[in-house]
Amino acid sequence: MSSSLDAARPETAPAVTPRFRPAIHFTAQDTWLNDPNGLVFHDGLYHLFFQNNPYGSVWGNMSWGHATSPDLLRWTEHPVAIAGDETEDIFSGSVVVDHGNTSGFGTAGAPALVAIYTSAFKPGTEHSGTQAQSLAYSSDSGMTWQKYGGNPVLTRDSAHFRDPKVFRYHSGASAYWVMVAVEAQQQKVVLYRSDDLKTWDFLSDFGPANADAGEWECPDLFPLAVDGDPEDMKWVLIVNVNPGAVAGGSGGQYFVGQFDGVSFVPDAGSLAAPTGVTSLPDESATAEALQQCLWLDWGRDCYAAVSFSDVPDEKRIIIGWMNNWDYANQLPTAPWRSSMTLARELKLKSISGTARLVQYPVLAGPEEELFRAGTIELGSEALTLPDAVPGTAQVIEAEITPGTAERVELRLLASSDGRQGTLLSYTPGSGRLTLDRTRSGDTSFHGKFASVESAPVALEDGVLKLLIVVDQCSVEVFAQDGTVVLTDLVYPDADSRETRLSAQGGTATVLKLVVSTPA
Repeated sequence: MSSSLDAARPETAPAVTPRFRPAIHFTAQDTWLNDPNGLVFHDGLYHLFFQNNPYGSVWGNMSWGHATSPDLLRWTEHPVAIAGDETEDIFSGSVVVDHGNTSGFGTAGAPALVAIYTSAFKPGTEHSGTQAQSLAYSSDSGMTWQKYGGNPVLTRDSAHFRDPKVFRYHSGASAYWVMVAVEAQQQKVVLYRSDDLKTWDFLSDFGPANADAGEWECPDLFPLAVDGDPEDMKWVLIVNVNPGAVAGGSGGQYFVGQFDGVSFVPDAGSLAAPTGVTSLPDESATAEALQQCLWLDWGRDCYAAVSFSDVPDEKRIIIGWMNNWDYANQLPTAPWRSSMTLARELKLKSISGTARLVQYPVLAGPEEELFRAGTIELGSEALTLPDAVPGTAQVIEAEITPGTAERVELRLLASSDGRQGTLLSYTPGSGRLTLDRTRSGDTSFHGKFASVESAPVALEDGVLKLLIVVDQCSVEVFAQDGTVVLTDLVYPDADSRETRLSAQGGTATVLKLVVSTPA
């Protein structure tokens, strides 16, 4: 079926924005993509399936695209994996390796990959107007797929029941499959269990909670050890929300708590905001309440983030869609549209006695070092760093003591005349890290694109730690060892490549400064 889709694809126009093509972020060759799906590590490769329009560069004709990578940085795109047809669009879901052959789709010695996805049934079909959960399976390591003849395997006769994330839950000597999905417009996570992936029984639900005025989508549920202690395990529930995220439009919130195989119960510290925070009558009250929620990313462009299954050493690695539904279909790129974030390893860290997620980008070495400096006294005269290089990504690591400065500024992808640039700044007085893309380049394609994002960032022993990844049309900022993350798309002019660091209203001290590019 995927080969017929490729044959039917119209000839695409020549790439007109090659300078925006990322070096280390995945993009489809010449089509649209959105949510990452079916993330799984299998036979030495990371598999990234994704929402894909095989026929164009805007949302529609939903199918599962497919790419693989040995290291989460270098990606190979494959033919469409699971194709939409006259009956259904293929919405988001997950993939498991059925090691015990519980489904019967493989064998004990050669387990099948099983995709659990949302069937969005089209008008005039048997399940018209509903979304339900279906199966497909692969016996060749995910390269070709067969839809299960008994689909759908789980329906609630609902128009907005979607995005199943399935994992194996072990309880003593027993084990079973758990599905975490959503009733999107009810702001509920719904949980089911199964022994064979085909027959499902209801367990419980969770929500509404925290940011809950938009639709809930793409949930994920997994355990992590707090501070690496296996005796202190918590469960993390990711719930993506659109609209109503902290920076506007789409975003991902999370909760930390406990899961006993039936119900998820959040810790009190995860319920920091009242129910309905995005629908409070006063905009300032709404904004303040959203600041109290737990966010995967405080920027505008990280959505639908979910985690890989079966990663070696039980690491928990997520990847998200680097876009926002406010302007997703209008991004000024061709012939492709949209990319994924960098993969990020997650850990739970105890911060002021409360478990919080930290994220760090997966950047495989070795890296080519372009610049390194020791202690530097920084003032208003800007320190010039190496220019961003077309076709490559740039990684900036910095440790800075703000000192007497009112503000520390890092201008990225800047023009020589100062007219253009993406401004990352830290203000010690307010304890806020701000990413300003209002003068970043082309912002005219949508009225909501020009924006300023900020997040609360506390200094550690007086030091601001930053790791910044700049890749052609994106800026990802990991502050304080990944405690706070901001991700924004930017579309600078071709000659806007300069990088400058300065302190305003006083002096600051640079303790560490390294600029490198992934080799």
